[in-house]
Amino acid sequence: MHLLGLDVGTTGTKAVVFDLEGNIKGYGFREYGMICESPGQAEQDSRLVWQLTREVIRQAVSESGTGDIKALSLSVQGDAIIPVDGNCRPLYHALLGMDYRPFSQAERCEALFGGKRLFEMTGMRPHPLNSLMKIMWLKDNEPEIFGKTYKFMTYADFILSKLGAPPVIDYTMASRTMAFELAKKKWSGKILETVGIAEESLSIPVQSGEVVGEINPSLAEELGLPKGMLLVAGGHDQTCAALGAGVIRENIAIDSHGTAEVVSSAFNEPRLSDLMYHSFYPCYCHTKRDMYFTFSLNHIGGLLLKWYRDNLGTAELLQAEEKEISAYDLIVGKTAPGPSPVLVLPHFNGSGTPWCDLESKGAMLGLTMATTRHDIAKGILDSLTYELRINIERMKEAGIAIHDLRCVGGGARSPVWLQIKADVTGCKVSTLKVREAACLGAAILAGTAAGAYSSVDEGVGCSVSIKDEYLPDPVMKTLYEEKYFIYRDVYDTLKAINKKL
Repeated sequence: MHLLGLDVGTTGTKAVVFDLEGNIKGYGFREYGMICESPGQAEQDSRLVWQLTREVIRQAVSESGTGDIKALSLSVQGDAIIPVDGNCRPLYHALLGMDYRPFSQAERCEALFGGKRLFEMTGMRPHPLNSLMKIMWLKDNEPEIFGKTYKFMTYADFILSKLGAPPVIDYTMASRTMAFELAKKKWSGKILETVGIAEESLSIPVQSGEVVGEINPSLAEELGLPKGMLLVAGGHDQTCAALGAGVIRENIAIDSHGTAEVVSSAFNEPRLSDLMYHSFYPCYCHTKRDMYFTFSLNHIGGLLLKWYRDNLGTAELLQAEEKEISAYDLIVGKTAPGPSPVLVLPHFNGSGTPWCDLESKGAMLGLTMATTRHDIAKGILDSLTYELRINIERMKEAGIAIHDLRCVGGGARSPVWLQIKADVTGCKVSTLKVREAACLGAAILAGTAAGAYSSVDEGVGCSVSIKDEYLPDPVMKTLYEEKYFIYRDVYDTLKAINKKL
């Protein structure tokens, strides 16, 4: 038996065929773009996304050479909204999570309900990224589209419907909308009625991992899939990646480090404290039944290394071209071991959690005539990791302790950086045998629903395995501790100055 995991992301879609041990048997990937023609706008052609999703499924299935694919599930980008007609045809571009035009709608919800009250009900605080804000924006700005809409869908229910399922949305995606009662696991009639949105215009919420239909027969033939293949409710990409990394019990987190760095963890009871609220940590459903989920966000992440490469790493860029290797490997390889004498406040595009201060600016401290650009590069690595530790410590204060950090993404390719993370945080840091964690998580949901695994726990046990482990070095941990205690004061010290700037 084989399983198919889809991952429909913000800039690309991929499909992976797995066997029951988590080995990759077929792979397909396509990129697509966004539409950003005015301030705050972030839209996407969902018709194109669906076309390319069909292509990657066909490619992965063809490469796998198997006709024995029992079930499919999917991982999707969060918070996007697609208004569709009764035949699931998009009436407007998808409004992506990063579309910040619904700012006034978020302010209205704050005034109507109170931010803390909404967080206590839904696990989400009012913010332009929330799906409910997108629907309200369409109502206010595109009333004709709003009036014609049969369902407002996320990519989760949109792709499943295109594949042959009825309009259903998994709990992880529903609980990110800010219209879903976390305790009762149902749409909030009070919230929807107050903002003038009919519950019937939303898909039916179901548990991640529930069988919701079978592949459309004509589509099965087009894609090379077996008729009768099961369609299984999936989840938000962060929750699926966590499942694919084995984050199915407390004290484990997945560190997804690419352009941004997202650290996600799961827990057994909802965490809706003042500290969670003021730290901008959401609380929503995990793909594993009766578990809950949150994450921290550093949206600059690996983007700051790209800034260094493009502005200060010209020599490494030229060497990398000559040797046909990564410039990042050269940059990291030229840094000295131990803490850098340079502290970098990596708020080059405002700060992420736990402050989410858009007025904060980047800074470099400790510069002398002896400072080299390699000290600055190392300062970037160190300081991004200090930000990681700040979030780990804040989560611990909120009752979410993390001891085991499992890394995926570009940051997981650097043994130097992985060791820094272990030394700074004091956590065990690991990489995974299967790096396509989101697709694997979706496949585990599919396999459990199809009866290949008795539970997601068994699915994780069969298919998720650790590749490399990094433990804190006691000497380096002490050295980094001294620098970290200084770093903790940098943001507060510069906050007033940055506001003036």
